[in-house]
Amino acid sequence: MKVLILPSAQNDLAEGFAFYEKQQSGLGAYFLDSLFADIDSLALHGGVHRRVFGAHRLLGRTFPFAVYYDVETDTARVKAVLDCRRDPKWILAKLSKTKSYEQ
Repeated sequence: MKVLILPSAQNDLAEGFAFYEKQQSGLGAYFLDSLFADIDSLALHGGVHRRVFGAHRLLGRTFPFAVYYDVETDTARVKAVLDCRRDPKWILAKLSKTKSYEQ
C-alpha cells in the first residue's frame, strides 16, 4: 500500500516539531523520526486501525499523537497528525476541516 501525507498532516508534523524543539534541542527531530516510523507502518497495516471521528486512527508509539488517515484503493492518505492530549471537540473540529482528497 502507498502512503500519502497530505499538506494538512505535513503542517501538523511541522507544528509538533516546533513544539518539541522548543522543549529541547534535537527532540523535534526525534519526534519526526518516531512519527514517520509510525506512518511508514501504514504501508503494511493501513486500514486495520479503529475508526474514530470518521477516520482510521493509528496511535503513536513514542509520542502522545494520533495519525488520522483514510484508505482509498491502495493508498493510505494521512490527513492529520494530532496531539491526543487536546480536547476531543477540538480534534473533531480539526478533522472536520480536513478533506481526505486534498493534494
